[in-house]
Amino acid sequence: MSEDTEEKELFEHYRFTADPGQRPLRVDKFLMNLMEGVSRNKLQLAAAAGSVHVNGIAVKSNHRVKGGDVVTVLLEYPRRELELIPENIPLDIVFEDDYLVVLHKPAGLVVHPGHGNYSGTLVNALIYHFGDMAKNERSRPGLVHRLDKDTSGVMVVAKDENTLAHLAEQFYNRTTKRTYLALIWGEPAEDEGKIVGHIGRSEKDRLQMAVYEDGSQGKHAVTHYKVVERFRYVTLVECKLETGRTHQIRAHMKHLGHPLFNDERYGGDQILKGTVYTKYKQYVQNCFKLLPRQALHATSLGFVHPKTGEEMFFERPLPEDMQAAIEKWRAYSESALPNQ
Repeated sequence: MSEDTEEKELFEHYRFTADPGQRPLRVDKFLMNLMEGVSRNKLQLAAAAGSVHVNGIAVKSNHRVKGGDVVTVLLEYPRRELELIPENIPLDIVFEDDYLVVLHKPAGLVVHPGHGNYSGTLVNALIYHFGDMAKNERSRPGLVHRLDKDTSGVMVVAKDENTLAHLAEQFYNRTTKRTYLALIWGEPAEDEGKIVGHIGRSEKDRLQMAVYEDGSQGKHAVTHYKVVERFRYVTLVECKLETGRTHQIRAHMKHLGHPLFNDERYGGDQILKGTVYTKYKQYVQNCFKLLPRQALHATSLGFVHPKTGEEMFFERPLPEDMQAAIEKWRAYSESALPNQ
């Protein structure tokens, strides 16, 4: 094994460029704002070990980053045996046979181990309940696709490598049928539409994905949406995916001008529609409490069974938190309150 290959196995490398208008900020705080699931203590330890660099020079955690600075950091990968500890985490099984499992992932459950989430993930639960799953990427046995931590909904996982390969091909060829329900801020001008725009990592915030309409960056992405119900200041929409990019619906909807309700990562945790007076502000805050995450649910999934050739289709209704928020907005929109 070459030194270069060995380093890639042992470390994860991050590189960020501070915006020109960046005010002086401690490098550990600067990185905390950009790196998901990495504790400040871990960053401080990395700096103390000489693994944090600004403009190519190792710095301590109290070094202040300025506009235009290039910050790089090396973090050790979690040990593989720590990532894959079986854990008795309950699973909501929708369907199971000898080849695959269809389940409902609740909001708050991380799909696979990573920095800051070495345990308590769906993968830890899968290997507890089913033993060895189909081998996949590092620490992701059985996984064909994923859902964000705070997105709920239907997922399929493979028990053997042949099933994994066949399902992966269906996702790659876009023959699967995936439907989501999302509560978004504002009211789309049209009752249905198609969003086309490459999705890639944002240059301003590395925890966000951005839409590049000119195709200069990222990967091709297509989302179809249809209005299900309008609630004055928010709208329930159905989204169908042609592609499956990271944060696709969240990024596309923000690009359309309609971030998901209470999506902290994409600005949906602010009051974006309606005049902010005390009573209305309190009302929206109460809705946020009912639904303390982005309003996105993978409601259905369809695919061809790799072994039998049967067309399979599975649905799960909206979870209680999302349903409660929708019912509250429905009551509000039907009330006699004057327009705000």
